[in-house]
Amino acid sequence: MRKPLSKFQIVCITLLWAALCYIILISVERIDGPIILTLIISAALVFIPVIKSLKKG
Repeated sequence: MRKPLSKFQIVCITLLWAALCYIILISVERIDGPIILTLIISAALVFIPVIKSLKKG
C-alpha cells in the first residue's frame, strides 16, 4: 500500500492539471464533445487518487 499524498503534492498535481486544461482550452479553435470528454476523463484520473489520499490521511 502506498502512503497518502502530502498536501504539497496534492496542490502541485491540481495546479498542473489546471494549467494543462487551460492550455488545451485556449489552444483549440472550438470546444466540442471530444475535448470536454477528455477533460472529464483527465479530471477523474487526477482527482480520484487525490480524494482517496485525502480520506486516508
